[in-house]
Amino acid sequence: MQIFYIPDIVGNSVTLPEDESKHCIRVLRMAKGDELQLVDGKGSLHHCTISDDNAKRCAVSINKTELEFGKRSFKLHIAIAPTKNIERIEWFLEKCTEIGIDEITPILCEHSERKNINEERLERVMVAAMKQSVKAYLPKLNPLTSIDKLLQNATESTKLIAYCGDFQNIHAKNLIKTGESTLFLIGPEGDFSPSEVEKAVSNGFKVVGLGSSRLRTETAGVVACSLANLLNEK
Repeated sequence: MQIFYIPDIVGNSVTLPEDESKHCIRVLRMAKGDELQLVDGKGSLHHCTISDDNAKRCAVSINKTELEFGKRSFKLHIAIAPTKNIERIEWFLEKCTEIGIDEITPILCEHSERKNINEERLERVMVAAMKQSVKAYLPKLNPLTSIDKLLQNATESTKLIAYCGDFQNIHAKNLIKTGESTLFLIGPEGDFSPSEVEKAVSNGFKVVGLGSSRLRTETAGVVACSLANLLNEK
């Protein structure tokens, strides 16, 4: 079943945006009477039928709606330093959206090599991953934020900072609590500085490891996401 994304869905008849209409009618060659699904990124999955196969303004009728489709019992927030090669952080966003994540905050750290991001482009990656993995929730992507600001404003019940440096740490799997909110901090290619780790600890974060291998930034993010989801599986 083909899935399309419209953030604001009102009523029982919806017109797809021009890009989605073109993809639906000209690329996928769907026609009047064919069935498809719509997601709004807020948890609603709509089962629909094409009522007008116009390639610029494809209209669909909503037959049934599933609310809170795929809603999870916990919250996962990963704050990660964007990599110098932006394609690597796009890979992280794609995979974590497929696996399951609620919120992502790109962070600016002392050792960061990338100091800007294109939020619109990154969100497109997440939308495509949401549709591909049949999810109805689009993760929240926050603006690029300084690590100091993030540390001060973190409200999650479990706060973890992954660090490869000289610091006594334990595996993250031993601190993740099922059914609760978790925030992971993943550093840049040069890792967090010792002073950043100390600030994190003073703000209630626990220093953790993600295994014996030294991981790239984006790989560490995916491992943290996978671990949190696995430990929260029923």
